[in-house]
Amino acid sequence: MKAWARKIAFVHRGVGGDLATPKGLALAGEGAGHSLLPSRGRRQGRPDGGRDQSVRPARAARSVDVADVAAGRAFAEQAAGELGPIDILFNNAGMNIRKPFEAYSEAEFDRILAVHLKGMFFMAQAVYPAMVARRQGCIINVASQRGLKGAVNSAPYSAAKAAIMGFTRALAWEATPKGVRVNAIAPGPVVTDLTATMAPQDRQAFIDALPVGRFGRPEEIAATALLLAGPEGGFYVGATLSPNGGDVMY
Repeated sequence: MKAWARKIAFVHRGVGGDLATPKGLALAGEGAGHSLLPSRGRRQGRPDGGRDQSVRPARAARSVDVADVAAGRAFAEQAAGELGPIDILFNNAGMNIRKPFEAYSEAEFDRILAVHLKGMFFMAQAVYPAMVARRQGCIINVASQRGLKGAVNSAPYSAAKAAIMGFTRALAWEATPKGVRVNAIAPGPVVTDLTATMAPQDRQAFIDALPVGRFGRPEEIAATALLLAGPEGGFYVGATLSPNGGDVMY
C-alpha cells in the first residue's frame, strides 16, 4: 500500500465493458485513485461500479469516444485537474465487429482502428508530457493475444492489436530514458461483455481448445496490470505480457 500512496491512475474502458473495472478496483485497493473513461456512452453505473463499497477512490467519470482526440485530451486534462497529476495510464478502450475479411467496409475498418490504435496513441500523448516533466509515469496499453496469433472474422481487430504492441515498443524507446515506463498486456479470452457476444458454439470450441479449459477472469488480468504499474515491474520495458490460458505460448 505504501508504494501506491497518492498515485493517480487514469483507467479507460471500451464497449466490451468489464475488463477495466477490476483493474481500476485493484489499483484502488492498492491506494491509487483513478478516473474511469468509457470509450462510448454505453453505461457508467454507480461511481463505485456496484462492487466493493469499501473501495472509494477519488474519481472523475465521463463517457467519451476515444477516437475523438480533442474530447479524449479534454477529459485527461479534467481528470488531472480534479485528481492531480496522472501517474498511471491504463489504455484499454476497445470494440470489435466480427465478419469475414472480404465483408468489412472502409467505415468499419476505420472505426476499429480509430478506437484501438488512434485512441490509444493520442490518449498516451495526452498524459505523456506531464509524466515526462515529472520524470515519473507508467503507460500500460491493452493489446490481445489475437495480435500475436490472429483470428478468423477479426482481421482489423487483430491488426490493430498487433499495431498496439509495436507502438508500445516504439514509445518505450523514447519514454524510458525520460522516466516513463511503457508496456502492454495481451490478454487471452476473458469473461467480458465483448466475449459474451460470441456465438455459443464458437465460445465452447474456444474453451475446449484452451489448455486451462476456461476463459480467464478479469481479476487475473488485473494482477498483470498491478505488476506492470507497481515498483516490482520496474525492469519491464516495452514488454508485452500475455496471460492467455495457454492460447499462445512463446
